[in-house]
Order: sequence, then structure tokens, then C-alpha cells
Amino acid sequence: MQRIIRLPIRIARPAGLLIIVLTLVGCELYSSTEGGREVAGISFVDLFRPPSLEEISAVESGWAQRSTEAVDVRIEAQFSISVSTLYIVSHNVSGVRHVGAILVPDGAAPGSLPVVVYSHGGESGVSIDNELLLVLSLFEDVADEFVYVVPSFRSESIRFQGNTWRSSGSPSPWDYDVDDALALLTATPAVAPAADMDRIAVIGFSRGAGVALLMAIRDARIDSIIEFFGPTDFLGPFVQDVVEEALLGSPRDLPGLDFLNENFIQPLKDGELSINEVRKELIRRSPVLFVHRLPDLQIHHGTDDLIVPVSQAESLVAAMQTAGRGAPSFEWYLYEGGQHSPLTMIGSLDRTVEFLARNLGN
Repeated sequence: MQRIIRLPIRIARPAGLLIIVLTLVGCELYSSTEGGREVAGISFVDLFRPPSLEEISAVESGWAQRSTEAVDVRIEAQFSISVSTLYIVSHNVSGVRHVGAILVPDGAAPGSLPVVVYSHGGESGVSIDNELLLVLSLFEDVADEFVYVVPSFRSESIRFQGNTWRSSGSPSPWDYDVDDALALLTATPAVAPAADMDRIAVIGFSRGAGVALLMAIRDARIDSIIEFFGPTDFLGPFVQDVVEEALLGSPRDLPGLDFLNENFIQPLKDGELSINEVRKELIRRSPVLFVHRLPDLQIHHGTDDLIVPVSQAESLVAAMQTAGRGAPSFEWYLYEGGQHSPLTMIGSLDRTVEFLARNLGN
């Protein structure tokens, strides 16, 4: 039987609770790190200790210095899809040529339609045919009420009807993924005048859910996030276990892990990077540490998810509750027996549509 857990309390979104949140997160979420635990000569107590305010501030300062301006925006191709037009768009962001897609209902008046960003999972880019159009078919009657923005991430491709367009640059899961998506969002009004940039939501799945959360943390333009089974906490027990396996030479088959292992975990093991350098990478990928900057949020996660365990959702829920967040601006649903697919979470897409309508409606 499906079990749905929802936070029913209505509380206004607070501000200035960062110190309280970090204190309680440190006490409650990271207590499983054993005293003196070492793996391959790496102290897990030091690597995964709760972040300091100085570390949080350093990450936020780094974000503030990064440009997400879209330069040299080009329409690479366009296609008619039913009553909409699909634009394949490229632009430069911080020296990288990035490719994405924008789907615009035909005939919409300027500034009349809210924007929904689709942030994909995995690390193989995004198929418009197999992903976006499937999601739109599940939205049924409201599918043509939004402008859809679909970023690839750097080094990945956008695919549609046998055509492929590829972004340049090196992979950067959960970090420069965000820059790419935000820059495409910035380019949207020039391509889609119908877009109302005062009403923006992001829907993310798996890796893309982590990206969605970080997008909203970094950019106040975003009003709402709907995240499905995303990673939220890179200092918690799940990532500790993943890092231990990688240090011992048996990394899991997880999206983004090859990048983290090659660029951070193994260099840490070999003494090429310090614990503090790697901690910064883990902190900047952990939305749970920045909940004070999150807008309206809806969470969906299955209890039997074998790729991203439900503990990742529970960490985010705990941090949101500690920050005083509740319905209607914050909702969370855990689905008994649900796996790493929204199709195993009965009612999740209906709740998604309801949340979008409530948050992006006129």
C-alpha cells in the first residue's frame, strides 16, 4: 500500500535562521560519523564534519562571483510540435558554448505564460522525444500553459527526432550544471517573448533535482521547486558510504560519481587535494545546507529507491522543518515502495500540476 506523508502545518517562510539550522543539522544529520573513523588514510571525522558558517559563507561568496549571463544567443533549429514551437538554442556562458531547448505554445501574448525549467536526470543529456514530451503528455490539459526551458549540461547533448546538438566544456555535476541552466533561463525572453520571467518553477529528477534546488538557492528569480528523488546532502551517511567504497576501489554506478571520484576522491586519497578543498566541493553540492535560501518547495521520494536513498529526502525535510518551513510553501511526500521513477509514485504528477497551478497561476 502506498504511504504518503505530508507536512500539513502552515508557516510563513522565515529568514535569518541559518545559524539555528546549521547547529541542528550538525547535531541531527551527521551524528553517524564514528569517532576516529578512517578509510584509506582519510579521516571521515574531518572530511564530513558539520560545516562552519565560514565555510558556508565562502561557498556563497564564490557563487556570487560567477557570471550566468548568456552571451551570443543563437537559434540553432526550430520545429513545430502540435500547437507549439520547439527552439534549439545555444549561448556562451563563462566561455562554454551551451545548448538547450525552449518550447513555446504558439500564439501566446508577450509575458503571458509562466516558465517551467525541466532539469533532467542521469549524465547522458536529454531527449526531447523521450523525456520532455512524455512529461507534457502526463500534464494533459495544462501542458500548453507554460513555456518550457530544457538545459543540457556541459559536455552533454540535446536530442530530438534523430538530431543531436552538444554542449562544450567539461562535466561539472551539481556545480556548473547550475550555471548552464541559469544562463539558458536568462536567454529565454529573447527567444520566447511569451515567457513571464516573474513566474518561474523548476522540476528536477534525480541529478537534475539537486541542480534544481541549487538553481533556486543561487537565483532569487525562481519561485518554486518540485524535486523528485534528488541528492540533497553530500555530508551525510549515504555519501559517506559512497566515498568509502570509492576510496577502497569499488565505486558504485551512480550518475556524477565518476566525475567526483576522478576529480576529488582519488586526488584526496593520493594527497593531491586537501580535506578542506574536497569539503568545499561537497558543501557547494548540498542544498540541505542552504535551505534558508529556498523558495516554495515540493519533495517526492520513494522509500525503496536504490539509487538515491530516501534518507536524502529526509535530510532535506529535517532541515526545512528546523527552519520553520511548512505548508503551503513546503510539501513533502514519501511513497511506500516507490522507486527511482515518478511512475512508481501514485499521485505524484497530479500533485506536481496542482503545485505549479497554485504557485504560477495568475
